Amino acid sequence: MPKVLMYSTQVCPYCQMAERLLRQRGVEEIEKILIDREPGRRDEMMARTSRRTVPQIYIDEHHVGGYDDLSALDRAGGLLPLLQVA
Repeated sequence: MPKVLMYSTQVCPYCQMAERLLRQRGVEEIEKILIDREPGRRDEMMARTSRRTVPQIYIDEHHVGGYDDLSALDRAGGLLPLLQVA
């Protein structure tokens, strides 16, 4: 399974929904970078994604986006193939 990385905060409901959806699709391990605990990582996130909001989700090196993007990708049938790439 590809590496899943998520920029997040401890209290973000969209981050929790994104994690729930990923787990429902079989993801067992999510590397979470909590930008409220490590404020310097917000700058890293913004440089990588050009976005300020969380979650920001990567599957391997593919930037999926936020929860709405993840959910739309799932509804369109594109999430499972991304997660199944070896």
